[in-house]
Amino acid sequence: MQLESETGIKTFRNDWQKASMNIILTYGLLYNSHEDFFRQYDLTAQQYNIMRILREAFPKPISTSVLRNRMLDKMSDTSRLVSRLKSKGLVEVCRNASDKRLVNIVLSTKGHNLLAAIDGELYKLDNMLQGLSEEEAVQLSQLLEKARKSLQTADKRIKALAEVEQTA
Repeated sequence: MQLESETGIKTFRNDWQKASMNIILTYGLLYNSHEDFFRQYDLTAQQYNIMRILREAFPKPISTSVLRNRMLDKMSDTSRLVSRLKSKGLVEVCRNASDKRLVNIVLSTKGHNLLAAIDGELYKLDNMLQGLSEEEAVQLSQLLEKARKSLQTADKRIKALAEVEQTA
């Protein structure tokens, strides 16, 4: 009943719709909590995600297209996010020597220092879901991975269903 009272939806078409609504509502709450956390460092969660990716690749530079592919939010405007990080001195950007259309992005010393400061506080993000046991967190992760696989194959199932309906 909690979902119904939080969303104002009195009935659901089926359990799949209810699961979708639960994921969307939970995503919003979790995302907003992450945004609040990173705001104290004058960052957004997306900017932090870029910095995290760059730190993992350091000292190897990464292009914006590689960043976009590795980001959690694939709809982000990666170029704009990198420009903001550059203006804050958190990343360094230079033209790719072999392909002038591309840029190479690396985390700056200031960026490394900021991430080191954030690392000491990340337990606060982990704490947000510690109302779940570790076993429940593992189970939730497995179910979400299964849900993502279902999303990736949904078009095939919908197309097959439409073909069956056309022949009937």
